[in-house]
Amino acid sequence: MEKPASASRTVMTQIIFPLDTNHHDTMFGGKVMEYMDKAAAIAAMRHARMQVVTASTDSLDFVAPIRVGEVIEVEAYVSWTNKSSMEVCVTVQSENLYTAERTTTVTAFFTFVALDDKGKPAKVPKVYPETEEEIRMFATAPERHELRMKRKRERQQPAKT
Repeated sequence: MEKPASASRTVMTQIIFPLDTNHHDTMFGGKVMEYMDKAAAIAAMRHARMQVVTASTDSLDFVAPIRVGEVIEVEAYVSWTNKSSMEVCVTVQSENLYTAERTTTVTAFFTFVALDDKGKPAKVPKVYPETEEEIRMFATAPERHELRMKRKRERQQPAKT
């Protein structure tokens, strides 16, 4: 069975308060990452319709600051699937509510693994892209997957002394 990427699309909106920011009045990176992980997990669960765990995060790029008083919109969707894993594309945009200016502030790819009732990896439905962006992300996903697998293999090798 296949599902469209749009079926997993998740959008979370938050206003940024002073407690969400650092001494520069910009949002803590870890707080942004928390929201991204939550939105990505929801997208993965919507796709798989089972429990999931975060396996990796990569290409996490902070491209612009998020300021106190702005609103962020965290958008996530399943961009590619393997046997039991799902790549989730996540984008964060900030919005100045007074000027309506919107800025892409953070982008990343999260990988989730679906789990069965016993906590073992479970097969997930294939995803298919519909929009131009989804088609582009889907087409480039196998290369990102291979890079993740290469990193994983390198980390599993014994340290050289």
